[in-house]
Amino acid sequence: MLADMTAPTNGPDDPDGLSDRDRAVLAVERQSWSGPGAKERAIREQLGISPTRYYQLLNALLDDRRALEEDPVTVNRLRRVRDAKRGRR
Repeated sequence: MLADMTAPTNGPDDPDGLSDRDRAVLAVERQSWSGPGAKERAIREQLGISPTRYYQLLNALLDDRRALEEDPVTVNRLRRVRDAKRGRR
């Protein structure tokens, strides 16, 4: 498991960048998943948080310019998906 995933979003060593937890959330989202439940299992095992908390963190990251700078492909893809879902509501 990675370092303390319950730590604040910004670490003291890098106040202007993403925390290790935030980078780990983006890394999980970059992966492809083999079947139902695989992603949720990885979230629990790799990050040590619930899938609900993961999606809360991920949604906040999508609005964070630092996440966009860190991984523009993933963040822009997820923003498009989120916007499309909002448009259907």
